[in-house]
Amino acid sequence: MRVTNKMLSNSFLTDMSTNLQNMQKLQKQMTSGKEISKPSDDPAKVARAMQLTTDINTNKQYNSNISNTTNWLDTTDTALAQAGDVLQKVRELLVSAGNAAYGSSERQSIKDEINQRVDELTQILNTNYDGKYVFGGTRSTTKPVQTVVNGSNNNIDYNIAVPPANPAYPTELNKINKKMNVEISQGVTMEYNVTAGDLLQFNNESGAGCNLGEQLKSIVNHLDGNLNTSTNTDPIISAKYTDAATDDPTLQLNNKDLQGITDTINNLLNVRAQVGAKQNRSESAKSKNEDESFNMTTILSKTEDIDITQKTMEYATLQTVYMASLQTSAKVIQPTLMDYLK
Repeated sequence: MRVTNKMLSNSFLTDMSTNLQNMQKLQKQMTSGKEISKPSDDPAKVARAMQLTTDINTNKQYNSNISNTTNWLDTTDTALAQAGDVLQKVRELLVSAGNAAYGSSERQSIKDEINQRVDELTQILNTNYDGKYVFGGTRSTTKPVQTVVNGSNNNIDYNIAVPPANPAYPTELNKINKKMNVEISQGVTMEYNVTAGDLLQFNNESGAGCNLGEQLKSIVNHLDGNLNTSTNTDPIISAKYTDAATDDPTLQLNNKDLQGITDTINNLLNVRAQVGAKQNRSESAKSKNEDESFNMTTILSKTEDIDITQKTMEYATLQTVYMASLQTSAKVIQPTLMDYLK
């Protein structure tokens, strides 16, 4: 079989085209930094890279959830600390008011300060974070509590109109006292909020039901020298504060009222401890999330990123081959008669 110059030229051009395509592919990889530019380059790697990218983006959202939850818990803890200071001050005032030598003027001064403390406590329980009321449950766009003024006495209660004016009272109250959850990892949720009901209504260490609003009402009535404090007529709140078998308001301040505030402070400390545990869990979840994101990013890099040193060496080799093929072809493909005629 006779090998013609045309056959040599065609073979040369085919090989040159292959070499150029290989060089072009390496150039694309070196400029993009990626091993694959289209699915056909390596379907298996493309599928894995897409899955890893999806997982990394999902993990970023979990990280954002955890960060927001941590900030929420920090705000809650700060508010609880402030509420604790207020209740401690009320307790100190009760201790001083229990002095039998105090007259009506001294007790009136104490009552006035307690009224201000009630306003302060209301403000704390209406703490707002990122446009939402921290203690408002799922009813987070409306203040959960309000100060109720009854004559010269201030009291704290839910910011809901009671029946019959508001038939939806039970629904609204359930919203305020509803717990909220956030997803911090795939299939893992965490309850993170404290509701107004956790502080206003609770059971003391002996299991008896307590109501902070009724307790504060009892205190100011006893400071006024009154007995038989009114019970809460709210159809939802059934806690009643009735006087013991005594007609001495001072004894009421020293016994029932002081114990009630002490129970409230203990409950607040328990709630704050729970918030602290959730803060620790949130920090652990954030650390785990960051480790997972780092690991997946490393795996993704190994899957789709190039080894720049290796590709540079491969490109230099292909360039050498290409130049060698040019030089070899120039010697192998002999000039034709037409070349001489030119």
